[in-house]
Amino acid sequence: MKKIRINKDLENIRLDKALSLLLEDVSRSKIQEHLDAGLILVNSKKEKASYKLRENDEITVEDFPVQSLEVEAEDIPLDIVYEDDDVMVINKPKGLVVHPGAGNNEHTLANALKFHSDSLSSLNGDFRPGIVHRIDKDTAGLLVVAKNDAAHAFLANQLSDHTLGRKYYALVLGVIKENEGKIIAPIGRDKKYRQRMAVDMMNGKDAETSFNVIERFKDSTLVECILKTGRTHQIRVHMDYIGHPVIGDPVYGKGNRSFYDDGQLLFAHEIHFVHPETKKEMTFSVDLPKYFLDVITSLR
Repeated sequence: MKKIRINKDLENIRLDKALSLLLEDVSRSKIQEHLDAGLILVNSKKEKASYKLRENDEITVEDFPVQSLEVEAEDIPLDIVYEDDDVMVINKPKGLVVHPGAGNNEHTLANALKFHSDSLSSLNGDFRPGIVHRIDKDTAGLLVVAKNDAAHAFLANQLSDHTLGRKYYALVLGVIKENEGKIIAPIGRDKKYRQRMAVDMMNGKDAETSFNVIERFKDSTLVECILKTGRTHQIRVHMDYIGHPVIGDPVYGKGNRSFYDDGQLLFAHEIHFVHPETKKEMTFSVDLPKYFLDVITSLR
């Protein structure tokens, strides 16, 4: 742990700006992650990045994790739905983390991609080779990977302007009466539990999820969810917000793990985007995995 006493020269400077000056070897994104996680405190209290420092404030900074310089290639099987010189479409299995993080530098999709291909984009850094977007560890399904920086930038722009489309199947708690709906509710980090996200009307980022009912069961509903935005845990947060949490979700919802508690029953079954080289629209879809189908069969 590092302790820093603020002198008069840094008085009235924003906390995040002062930290970027004081911690020259740490990126601003890492500083923000530490602030969000409560690993940087001012006078033993958690403060926002915008906090204006005062003389004699004491900042305590937990040590930043030391990570290896690059992702090691691992021979992990990949279900490749499509591949050319610019992109890959991967059907990610449940339980596979997309890219390394603190304390988890191996056995991820990124490690598998490094083994499969020597040509991957570098725009997201050495720890996220080719990774344009991510899905949660226990969410299976489709994602697109960039094999060069030009393709990555082109796909990232589609993510930003919401033209890279993604559709998910989700089994949720309760019977939804409406055949379709739209959830428009901003999402931000939960103020009490920093590892969670939550609907935050004041400070959250815009988030929109549409859904269509596919099939109704006695106490649950199979829905197709369509993302307009791509906030962290968006579908899980939004469905819980309207009182229909995803079955099996270990983080969000109550009463939704009574008959399945092995991770959220959420599956990215379709993705579409404009190809970065040919500029043609491409759509890919895959069937529900067996573990998901088995649950649905048991409900019929």
